[in-house]
Amino acid sequence: MAREDELGRPRGTGGGGGRLYDPETFGKTAEGVARFFGTPRYLIVQTIIVAAWIAFNVVETLHYGKTHAFDPYPFILLNLVFSTQAAYAAPLILLAQNRQADRDKNEVERDREVNARSLAETEYLAREIAAVRFAVEQKADREDIIEALERLTQSIESLRALEPD
Repeated sequence: MAREDELGRPRGTGGGGGRLYDPETFGKTAEGVARFFGTPRYLIVQTIIVAAWIAFNVVETLHYGKTHAFDPYPFILLNLVFSTQAAYAAPLILLAQNRQADRDKNEVERDREVNARSLAETEYLAREIAAVRFAVEQKADREDIIEALERLTQSIESLRALEPD
């Protein structure tokens, strides 16, 4: 019976023993194929092949009869080719999407870490600025020094006045 933490992972993705392929290479290839399926070049080439396929079989059927065309109307072989293509394309596209989702998740996590560090640095700088402001407010200015000197001078004069000559 499978443990709960193993249910989120497809079979064959753990353990590493007996693997017949490199998952990273396979994933990159799947992404390349999925990316190619979404290009105008692919759609144009596929359209040309399908049009040629249909045209050839229609001409062969009209000219020689159904026995000479390799895929006469209703083009069952063409439907089989499309079904096979779809059977392989869908999982490859899903694999590519899963890999992209993993990359996006990792990027979001890195962004979160960068944001947390930036926030911590901003808070630190805010505390430092507050400390500097507090220190500046506590700093003695010219008037404070003159006032202290006057009091000191008065104290010295009062002590001299008490001193016997």
